[in-house]
Amino acid sequence: MKNLFEFTEAFFQPISIDEKLALTHQAWHTHISGGLSFTSDRPVLPIDRVTFPARPELLAPRQMPRRKLTTTAGVAAFFHAIAHVEFVAIYLAWDILYRFRGMPDQFYQDWLRVADEEAQHFELIRMHLRAIEIEYGDLPAHSGLWDHAKDTADDLLGRLAMVPRCMEARGLDVTPALIEKFRILGDDASVAILTRILTDEVRHVERGSYWFKFVCQQRGFEAEAKYCELIDQYYIGGKPKGPFNRELRKIAGFSDAEIDWLES
Repeated sequence: MKNLFEFTEAFFQPISIDEKLALTHQAWHTHISGGLSFTSDRPVLPIDRVTFPARPELLAPRQMPRRKLTTTAGVAAFFHAIAHVEFVAIYLAWDILYRFRGMPDQFYQDWLRVADEEAQHFELIRMHLRAIEIEYGDLPAHSGLWDHAKDTADDLLGRLAMVPRCMEARGLDVTPALIEKFRILGDDASVAILTRILTDEVRHVERGSYWFKFVCQQRGFEAEAKYCELIDQYYIGGKPKGPFNRELRKIAGFSDAEIDWLES
């Protein structure tokens, strides 16, 4: 394959996880070698045609069992949950570049890179899980992440607000404290994985901020006001709860006004 959108449709088919990971890496390497086309006259498939593996079992977030990081079972459950987040993040990156056409080539290049990095994150965590004798899919996972894609399937600004600038940005708030917890426990492997993920996620959120502001400028919206409006529209419960990591969010393209609004 030499076309980005053909790669995407292949990824969304009912193929194995390993095949999805291989396709993602293949698409990125085809791009960096200069062989990937970003043009397509093919119709966009409805989002309900996107398929996921049969496992893990998906539960509502409130049904997910809670475990402590001080136990082996708790650490396994934590990293299984993170593996699921990263796996769905691969889908989210593929979907945003597939579903929204007519953007500059850099938009598609950025989200393809995000997809490739999310796949790397998933592979790191899956190896970590296997070291403690658990496989992705052995435990249930929460079902809410992909709902944000379905809710914003026809709204690019809504997608950018809700995925990179809301759900992914929460990682900037909570991951530093998690890294410190594993450091105190002497778990250097977990510290290394979470540090790698955090480093990449700052850039992913920054790309979300960049393209959110780009589209707002194209459409004549004031970006800060539009962000607040879209969070009010799509986020169940009003808006995310803090605390918020102001330093990392500002690096990732948030304004003080946006963070002040989230904190108010």
